[in-house]
Amino acid sequence: MVCLYYLQPVRVFIKIQIYSNSTALCPTSAPCCSEFGFCGTGEFCLGGCNALWSHTPASCEPSPLCQSAVHKFTDNSRILTNGSLYDGNATKWDWVVDKGSVLNTNANGGELALILTQTNGGTRISSTHYLHYGTVTTRMKTGRWRGVVTAFITMSDIKDEIDWEFPGGNTTEAQTNYYVMAIPDYTHGFTVNGLTDTFANYHDYTIDWQPDALTFLIDGNAERTIKKTDFGGKYPSTPARVQLSLWPAGINTSAPGTVGWAGGMINWQDPDYTSAGHYYALVQSISIKCSDLAGSVAADAVSYVYGSNVTTGAVPVPAVLVTNQSTIINGASSMMTGVSAWPFWATLLMGGTSLLF
Repeated sequence: MVCLYYLQPVRVFIKIQIYSNSTALCPTSAPCCSEFGFCGTGEFCLGGCNALWSHTPASCEPSPLCQSAVHKFTDNSRILTNGSLYDGNATKWDWVVDKGSVLNTNANGGELALILTQTNGGTRISSTHYLHYGTVTTRMKTGRWRGVVTAFITMSDIKDEIDWEFPGGNTTEAQTNYYVMAIPDYTHGFTVNGLTDTFANYHDYTIDWQPDALTFLIDGNAERTIKKTDFGGKYPSTPARVQLSLWPAGINTSAPGTVGWAGGMINWQDPDYTSAGHYYALVQSISIKCSDLAGSVAADAVSYVYGSNVTTGAVPVPAVLVTNQSTIINGASSMMTGVSAWPFWATLLMGGTSLLF
């Protein structure tokens, strides 16, 4: 993995090779390695800041503590639609639009629409609060078009990832997967078949992530359970954001394997697209129940931070600490240095590590 240091104003990239035992991390002048692999400050130190590749784990801002809640989208007032303005204040915003745009149908009590157009590169939203074990249920309708992927995942800042994915035009199946620290192990996937139309019908998709087991459910029925011991202890174990996305896999710049997995190239002349001017997926609600906090933290705790590396099972990871350290920076946009543009390869991360092939 690499993190790139961006020098202003000369705009020269210096590639910094990052290995598990490397000391060539982001420099003190740009200490935070963003989720897209760029060193910088300000918003680079917020959600997605990778503690393993930053100057030190403490370079990244603390991550907002898990908060149990049921999010319904009667309106979009708790969604920050310009992610570059986010300053770490999770009490003000529940969700941030990292890329693309959202609409509200104002139907059925309110539905959040994730929008994909030929020019916007897709949409991804992320929770402001992190989850460190717990249960997340998203009530949603997926897309139905070849090359278009709907995803509901959890993603930690050091790339522990748990996925529900719905690729292409197949609306009778759902795919589950998980990864540990972005290690490209493609043996963890499992497909659930025989669903009633996922575009026409709302279904409840659940990730039940506990310290010793991970269960995927649809409409309350367990479809797959993984025990931590099943894969030699390689298991997601670090605080993660909840993310939902609709993104274009079937485009010329995607790898052939990605295009094939998504059902082929996107048809931008499809009547659904030409009539609405976009493709979409609908989200009616997201329920989050934390399972790491009851009776175990101080009353003034507000954040997670990473400590020194510890070994849990087969993979050494930073210790996760619960603290009262603030998650807020003073003006994310004004403090930011580095690269704010959305890199092309960041599109691949909208649906998870599974697409990097």
